Amino acid sequence: MAPSTVFMESDNLLTPKEKNKLRKPVVEKMRRDRINSSIEQLKLLLEKEFQRHQPNSKLEKADILEMTVSYLKQQSQLQMKRSFHKSSQFDFREGYSRCLQEAFHFLSLHKVRTETQTKLLSHFQK
Repeated sequence: MAPSTVFMESDNLLTPKEKNKLRKPVVEKMRRDRINSSIEQLKLLLEKEFQRHQPNSKLEKADILEMTVSYLKQQSQLQMKRSFHKSSQFDFREGYSRCLQEAFHFLSLHKVRTETQTKLLSHFQK
């Protein structure tokens, strides 16, 4: 009799509780393998960052996780600073543009010579 046939026949004799006891170590090993695989992927993805902080040292799993969290926080802060900087630049340009429109409107209402208007507007657009 083939081994799979024997297992299937004995599988029918097991109670659900006994089946769970047999399955639990296998499921647990699969879970640990997934965790280890993910930690190894993090290590490979952030290898340069790890070398910068701890060159020539063997990293434990906890070290890899801690350094990954630290790196992600740092990247998040940098991204927030960049978006704030872009936002403030946009606000400045928007305000400057609005001011230029107001100046042009003012000049057109007060019969300022066209040559002066042109010089002033070209100066503002530098």
